[in-house]
Amino acid sequence: MITSTGLQKLGFVSGVDFTLQDDGTGVYIAEWKSDQPQPSVAEIETAHTEWQAEQTATQYQRDRAAAYASLGDQLDMQYWDALNSTTTWHDHVKDIKKRFPK
Repeated sequence: MITSTGLQKLGFVSGVDFTLQDDGTGVYIAEWKSDQPQPSVAEIETAHTEWQAEQTATQYQRDRAAAYASLGDQLDMQYWDALNSTTTWHDHVKDIKKRFPK
């Protein structure tokens, strides 16, 4: 299957190097604009599979980023932790790392 992400993983830019189209029978390269040779479907599929594996392997990073409090809130937690000898910020980070392990 031809995908934009597979082509991008190979270093091509959508709209600049290629245009994809789907007329209902599947995606195909409607226009190849790059001065580089057009990759085969197998090369595009392999690149897409590699991209998917990378996305799966780093999903925890995106999950953690969405779960962390804002930087301002984290700095506030650290300020109050230092003032009150508490561990609110440390507990917050520890909880998120536990919920979304590597």
